Amino acid sequence: MGVEFGLLGPVAAWDGKGAPLPLGAPRHREVLGRLLVARGRVVPVGRLVADLWEEETPGGAVGAVRTFVAALRRSLEPGRPPRQPSRLLVTEGPGYVLRAGRDAVDAWRFEDTAARAAAAPPHAAVALWDAALARWRGPVLADFPHAAWAAAEQARLESLRLDAVERRADAVLATGAARDAVADLRAHVAAHPGREDGWALLATALDRA
Repeated sequence: MGVEFGLLGPVAAWDGKGAPLPLGAPRHREVLGRLLVARGRVVPVGRLVADLWEEETPGGAVGAVRTFVAALRRSLEPGRPPRQPSRLLVTEGPGYVLRAGRDAVDAWRFEDTAARAAAAPPHAAVALWDAALARWRGPVLADFPHAAWAAAEQARLESLRLDAVERRADAVLATGAARDAVADLRAHVAAHPGREDGWALLATALDRA
């Protein structure tokens, strides 16, 4: 339906022309982020309530979640006729599911591009790694840094990003452009000193340069 979604940074959505869609208040964006993290699986209403209010659930929380979902539907499908069911944010069984294609979510496109880069020869790989890393606008789900429901996906995607930085550097070295890899690797190991592969790549780049 032309809507694209962002997890690699603050939660975001864009229409078919690339214009940002208004997602409303933080709770609205949190519901959208939670549904995106579910990757096409139904999230029961009770699970949404528990995730949004981790410590104490207020009265009327279920009704509030339904209100958030209704507002998101209006934002994501502004041209949907009244009373016509949403085709994107769908009610299914005990909860909701977001029917987003794999090419409609920046995190999933990052993973797919990274998989292509890993299988490509060096020069093509560098371009693909650059395209994959360019999808990052900031930390994963940046507007919900402490949400328990987001922690596993944040850690998983950040690990993939760090791996992508190192594999890009390895591809750059394979093209013979060792000097080009040095600055990026220095910044990488300064930010992540525990990355042994990063240090090994930097030592190799310095030696070849």
